[in-house]
Amino acid sequence: MFQELKNKKVLFITTKNLDYLRNTQELRLLREQAAQVSVIGVKDKSYPLRLIKVFFKLLFTSCKKYDVVFVGFAPQLIVPFWSFKFKRSELYIDFFISMYDTLCFDRKKFSPDSFAGKRLLNIDKKTLRQADKIICDTKAHGNYFAQELGAHPEKLQVLYLEADKSIYYPRHGEKPQEARGKFTVLYFGSVLPLQGIEVVLEAMNRLKDDPNFCFYFIGPIGQDIQKPQGKNIHYRHWLSQDELAQYIDFSDLCLAGHFNAKIQKAKRTIPGKAYLYHAVGKPMILGENLANHELFSEQEKGIYFVEMGSGEKLAEKIKKIANIGR
Repeated sequence: MFQELKNKKVLFITTKNLDYLRNTQELRLLREQAAQVSVIGVKDKSYPLRLIKVFFKLLFTSCKKYDVVFVGFAPQLIVPFWSFKFKRSELYIDFFISMYDTLCFDRKKFSPDSFAGKRLLNIDKKTLRQADKIICDTKAHGNYFAQELGAHPEKLQVLYLEADKSIYYPRHGEKPQEARGKFTVLYFGSVLPLQGIEVVLEAMNRLKDDPNFCFYFIGPIGQDIQKPQGKNIHYRHWLSQDELAQYIDFSDLCLAGHFNAKIQKAKRTIPGKAYLYHAVGKPMILGENLANHELFSEQEKGIYFVEMGSGEKLAEKIKKIANIGR
């Protein structure tokens, strides 16, 4: 990846925290090829504070000496305002998400026809138009950027996510007491709409009285969401990465998704958790969509697909996989 940058000077800019996995992945790949990689980014936890500090650093940075400017996560926050500084450099952007798609169709913060919706669309299009190379996370997402947002297909390049293998690897640890002797199923997520947690919860509800199962749901579920209760269902609000890796390791089956069938973005992205499960070598259930099929196949051991949007189908798939292991 990025072989064309060999012996070139690169300026990497990001408004996301520097230890964010996508940043560390791209910086590693850039440093493997480029002669020099300089970084504008900060470690502050506050996004507005990070943005202000990045803007301030950009103000006093001369970009003329760089062959390439690479803008990481959310280039829409940088490119429309600072492109005048990048005119003498090739511009690479990681168009990881569309602001328009995410805020209008995924999280439904704005109507697509509202002033804010149209503004987000224009920002997306302007950012894509000014880039010389567009990095995206899946071919399906890239096709959407080309068809709906006007990205030039020849500029698109796919870079799939990866797991941090210093944390996520097979550990062969023991199960907690409540999970011993049971088929242990794990789901974790930040409870975003496209993840389809209602499908996961419905599947858990259908299997809650089966003593052969033990379910772990890790994520910040709100008070407004009805959670199935049972002796074999355990909730954790959140875990550190190391703790999460341990939970994945002792589980028999992990739920990857995405499971929401109504949000189209869910069909164009591979869930980040799938990369973690795969790194630990765990069987997993993925949503049936084109994006997931770009990397995964049921011909591979431990890879299963299920119809998106159906808790009933997910519960049936979980039972079927559990019976295979008995």
